Amino acid sequence: MPTPDDTLGAQVLAHLRAQLITGMLAPGDRLSLRGLGQQLGVSMQPVRDAVSRLVAERALEVTPKRSVQVPLMTAPQFRELTTIRQGIEGFAAEQAALRRGGSELAELRRLDATFRRESKHRTPDIDAAIAANARLHFAVYRAAGMPALTAIIEGLWLRIGPLLNLDLRSGPGRLASGVAVRCHAAMLDGIERGDSAAARAALLEDIGSTAAFIEARGVLPPH
Repeated sequence: MPTPDDTLGAQVLAHLRAQLITGMLAPGDRLSLRGLGQQLGVSMQPVRDAVSRLVAERALEVTPKRSVQVPLMTAPQFRELTTIRQGIEGFAAEQAALRRGGSELAELRRLDATFRRESKHRTPDIDAAIAANARLHFAVYRAAGMPALTAIIEGLWLRIGPLLNLDLRSGPGRLASGVAVRCHAAMLDGIERGDSAAARAALLEDIGSTAAFIEARGVLPPH
């Protein structure tokens, strides 16, 4: 039977996973375990358990001085994860197009509209846009109907999310450029028409354009 600490640990873990995936935590950010416990109203043990799990998944790391931080990522590591994402997430988009359903399409369109609205604001809520982007992507991956596949993709986003969202956090100009909006529209159109190749191509462009922008910023150490 799960203990109260197990339940609280799961809540802390879910909170941290969401923070990483949506880029609320950036590479190099340090976590105060005590502060996190106070923020969530839990004792230290559930926080330690959740952090240990994420360290094992390489989403967090313990420094030589025993502090916990979001890992930095080198350019080669980023390129490797980007290539893996394109293969796995592209496959998920294909499968979503092949098994599309009415209720899933309605949810995808709703999430896309939320992201589109934020993109058009003169002063967009960047946090809301990033959260909408992540929710849309994962709704597509869940639409593939393969829970194990979604779990694999979530593991990738735990590691790359803090960097991935440097794209949208670069300022409203990047968001207003419309690249992500265009790619999302093409992906959803492909899914709705059952065109798996088009859905995959749009997702690959979305991932590729984001990766190219982040690399061009020069924020990734070369090794």
